[in-house]
Amino acid sequence: MTITAQPQTDRPDPSVIAAQNDAFRRLACLGVPPAQPIQGRMHVTRSIMEAGDGFMAEAVKATGEFNTFEPENDPEGWHDFGSVEIRGETVFQPSRRISHDHKFQTCLRCHRRSDSSPRQCAQQLPGNL
Repeated sequence: MTITAQPQTDRPDPSVIAAQNDAFRRLACLGVPPAQPIQGRMHVTRSIMEAGDGFMAEAVKATGEFNTFEPENDPEGWHDFGSVEIRGETVFQPSRRISHDHKFQTCLRCHRRSDSSPRQCAQQLPGNL
């Protein structure tokens, strides 16, 4: 008996997801308007908001400018997770594509290493916007 692998046609195109995540990150964090309208939400954890002395502004700006996606940190090619160093602290930026009324949206969350693990943070992102 021969088993032939079938292509996954229901799997979204990683380049489309990456472009959407990049566009939303630049819009939410840097105010750069995307070529096409995009919906989403950005969540910033309390520890970043309360860090004071411009920490949140630095973290949000660095998140928007982040573009170091490589096979080691982005195996799916979706540009849906990254981390930046701000004043010696690691700030994580998981994002999730969410289907709401058949429209895909992006949810981005910035949090410090002390908040929770990146995996826990990604799991805590809201399922619906």
